[in-house]
Amino acid sequence: MFPYLSSQDYFTFPDPEEADPSGLLAAGGNLSPGMLLSAYRQGVFPWFNPGEEILWWNPDPRFVLFPEDLHVSKSMLRLLRRETYRISFDTSFAEVIASCAEQYRPDQGGTWITGEMQKAYIELHQLGYAHSAEAWEGDTLVGGLYGVSLGGIFCGESMFFRRPNASKAAFITLIEHLRSRGVELIDSQIHTPHLESLGAIEIPRQEYLRLLNLLLRKTDLSGSWSGWI
Repeated sequence: MFPYLSSQDYFTFPDPEEADPSGLLAAGGNLSPGMLLSAYRQGVFPWFNPGEEILWWNPDPRFVLFPEDLHVSKSMLRLLRRETYRISFDTSFAEVIASCAEQYRPDQGGTWITGEMQKAYIELHQLGYAHSAEAWEGDTLVGGLYGVSLGGIFCGESMFFRRPNASKAAFITLIEHLRSRGVELIDSQIHTPHLESLGAIEIPRQEYLRLLNLLLRKTDLSGSWSGWI
């Protein structure tokens, strides 16, 4: 049995150069807080299908967004100005991650956000490291995203939407708040056309790790973000 690691414990992953061409670096372990936080601090993230052992990835290239390069279309600007959706942070984390797990994705046979994953990230949220952004239509949650914040970097995990552009509205609003608080990099892990349309680009893994090490020196934005809006 792999030991439970608290948020104060640290686990050293293999050298990133040991990853295979797909980015797979290691397998096994668990999703305890110390394991997850150690992974993110080394540029590693978990991604595996139900029934598989836990797989840990550090791909090359890395898909990232620099907040100053965020592209907001004119139609999105109009939607945001009309306040079509009410945006909040950290008010419904468990519902957001459950909704991300339920989101239909045509390029995937099922969800990788298993019950085990949801439980682990809810624990990280309770510790102040995992955060959510929510888009509301009245009292109904219609879009959002969640991720992990460390120092000057936010590692986005997943998004969902039930109304047009709801997740984009939550994402854009979150990026604006993060940028104003000194966050300099959004890690999107692997390429998606959706995030590319918002300005995300691919950079070499070594460049990503260099930036990560610099940004981890910044103070964590830990604790609840619900008071930001």
